[in-house]
Amino acid sequence: MLFTSLPFVCFFVIFFLLYWYIFSGNLKLQNSLILTGSYVFYAWWDWRFLFLLIGSSALNYILGIYIDKSKNEKQKSLLLWIGLIQGLGCLLFFKYFNFFIKSFISAFGVFNIKADIYTLNIILPLGISFYTFRTISYLLDIKSGKIKPATDWVVFFSYVAFFPGLLSGPIDRPKTLIPQLEKKRVFDYSQASDGMRQILWGLFKKIVIADNCALFNAEIFDHYKTLPASSLLFGAFLFTIQVYADFSGYSDMAIGLANLLGFKITRNFNYPFFAQNIADFWRRWHISLTSWLTDYVFMPLSAYFRDYGKSGLILAILINFTLIGAWHGANWTFVFFGFLNGCFYIPLVLRGTLNKKKKAGSQSALKAFVNMAGMFILLMFTFLIFRADSLSQAFDYYGKLFSPSLFSGFVITEKLNTAVTLLCIAIMLLTEWLQRDKQHALQIDAIKIFPVRALIYFGLIFFILSFSATKNADFIYFKF
Repeated sequence: MLFTSLPFVCFFVIFFLLYWYIFSGNLKLQNSLILTGSYVFYAWWDWRFLFLLIGSSALNYILGIYIDKSKNEKQKSLLLWIGLIQGLGCLLFFKYFNFFIKSFISAFGVFNIKADIYTLNIILPLGISFYTFRTISYLLDIKSGKIKPATDWVVFFSYVAFFPGLLSGPIDRPKTLIPQLEKKRVFDYSQASDGMRQILWGLFKKIVIADNCALFNAEIFDHYKTLPASSLLFGAFLFTIQVYADFSGYSDMAIGLANLLGFKITRNFNYPFFAQNIADFWRRWHISLTSWLTDYVFMPLSAYFRDYGKSGLILAILINFTLIGAWHGANWTFVFFGFLNGCFYIPLVLRGTLNKKKKAGSQSALKAFVNMAGMFILLMFTFLIFRADSLSQAFDYYGKLFSPSLFSGFVITEKLNTAVTLLCIAIMLLTEWLQRDKQHALQIDAIKIFPVRALIYFGLIFFILSFSATKNADFIYFKF
């Protein structure tokens, strides 16, 4: 069930009515409904992998209790390792097994050795990257004494499978979501209305912008060898917008849905296109993943390499970002994408400006704009690697992009849709710039005149109904 589909709308309306009108005031029944609804939502995609989700939840629930009870540090570590091996083992098998096999075969091919190894027809369980990181952080936080284990199994199972963020995040930490599941919830009209606004903004970004960009990108990237370089540059621009509108649109809807149920979950994007440098960008982009890896991977690595000064810090950053890239998928393009982003940090480390944030008014508006424009151009060319099927295809695209035809007119097939898509992109960027100090772009409570607010809402609904793409694409991050 896509958030943008009719089956999900029907599912959520029934769920919402049961949650607030039938089970209101009964915490256990509400949590049981959350768990049941999350399992129905997940099984809708492929019921077979529901057992993997339940099994992982059960194992980590038990391990969390015994890690907390144990007084022996070696026993705590052993129990933690059991959880890590289970979680990472499943992730490595389902997501990376064929990748390792193919890479192994390719490595032998360099030496003209034919390795006769067959890959398996492995289906990637949806959301496994997200719920695995939830369970790992749960065990690590218990082991370090940051949290106590959940005593109610329904609460813990609901934390792992919470359906708004199950398939594409955000990756909520246990200390964020579990206490909210343990506490009685009362319907809050202002929170619910804010959630509806965020859902509307997410729908606009996904259905009108991301899905229309996807149609153009499919044509451009499938025929890039025969198109002029100007079209390839246009494709690079549209894909950068598509990735953001698609993923942040999902996050907006997930956060909005959680608000409707009385939950505050992790913010995942903070207007990343307005970043001043690469470090600022990654503090704003996929925040729940980058903060997760910062706490559990980068910080331990930087402590381990601290005796090596800036070289050690650079090494920790490169390892961390290579893992960020690899997390996105089993392809060398993602690994290189992550490594390249890590390399962009090196000048900041060498200049000693890695953790320095620009204060408001500390630089001219022109310089701030130049920095943002430069960052966007850097992202455009970097995301081409993210989009490519292979590194060779990415480099071939680069080769054709930087050619004399870059200054020729670009080829497009549907001028009306192109114009509307570009108009909606401009609306999105302008609105988010004006609202850059708010949690989301449609947080317009300051506009006290209701007809003005209503005009904005109906304007977005008009765009959604009139200019939605002819084909609704899956969310990009479902693949990860």
